[in-house]
Amino acid sequence: MTKKELYAQVAERFEKAMPDAATELHYSNPFELLVAVILSAQCTDKRVNMITPALLHDYPTAEAMALATDEVIFEYIQSVTYPRNKAKHLVGMAQMLQRDFGGKVPDTMEELTRLPGVGRKTANVILSVVFQESAMAVDTHVFRVSHRIGLVPDSASTPLAVEKQLTRFFPSDIIPKAHHWLILHGRYVCQARKPKCHECCLLDICKKATKDL
Repeated sequence: MTKKELYAQVAERFEKAMPDAATELHYSNPFELLVAVILSAQCTDKRVNMITPALLHDYPTAEAMALATDEVIFEYIQSVTYPRNKAKHLVGMAQMLQRDFGGKVPDTMEELTRLPGVGRKTANVILSVVFQESAMAVDTHVFRVSHRIGLVPDSASTPLAVEKQLTRFFPSDIIPKAHHWLILHGRYVCQARKPKCHECCLLDICKKATKDL
């Protein structure tokens, strides 16, 4: 099977298995998603979704959050990973949004990655989910699943290398959805320690599974 054929098969099967794939983070506007994604770094979406309702009720906009202190934000988010750093990032992010972007979440990689707490992965999530751009955020799930299936070569040893491969071979119009397919597959089926191969819709075309047979 050629790489093009593999990608086509993966897309077709994921579409059948997860036709409504989307982020599991709860949000109602771009600012709320940006806050949630910053909080989700090395933390579960489930935990973030427990925290954001109270935080965003009291600080629903960049304008409101920009006036908060790190210490106040910390009280809301202390159960996430690295809460002190994230509190500092959230306040700094909100202040920059107010100062440089009129309180609105920008829509370019260059502008997004200027914001405190926003790296390439977070920026790609925003570009993909909010602006429906052909951006592929590579987290640990996407990185692991892409290698196991065989979508990327072993030589793709960095998130950026994986991102370049996936955006090259997936059709641009499905990249935003493919991002969610890979994350959800890694979260619930192709798990790190005990992959549920018996539940996998890709079992017969998966590089690792066929190698292990």
